[in-house]
Amino acid sequence: MMSAKQKISNIASAAKERITICTAKAEEQAEKATAATAEEREIAKERRKAKEARAKMELHEAKARHAAEKLDARKHRYGTVAAATHHQPGHDTFGHHQYQDPAVMGMAAPATAAAPAVARPAGGAPMATQYPSTVPAGTTQYTTGTGHHYV
Repeated sequence: MMSAKQKISNIASAAKERITICTAKAEEQAEKATAATAEEREIAKERRKAKEARAKMELHEAKARHAAEKLDARKHRYGTVAAATHHQPGHDTFGHHQYQDPAVMGMAAPATAAAPAVARPAGGAPMATQYPSTVPAGTTQYTTGTGHHYV
């Protein structure tokens, strides 16, 4: 749906186009009246056609410009988060912020304390992790491909 401003701008551009076309036709008539040969009359006709085509092109450019102005004004007026962040990294398609790993985003990772060394037995594989809240007292948890087991 067109806004009132866009519609009035389009009407003004169409009126300007019609004035340009009428002017081109009048100039063609004046050139034909002073032309001595058929070739000169043909040149006058071609000039008129070129001026009409230029006027129509300018009309279409103006209409596109008016539509772009309307869209730009709507963006500035409503300024929704979804419109502003739709395809930006760190936002989903609804404009909600999503966590992004700083390394993926190309930013430096925040300075943190060094991670504790993982205790490894003589075989080199990491030791089984113990979870005090879920592991019965006096047992050790290990994981296989089928689930958790307690020993």
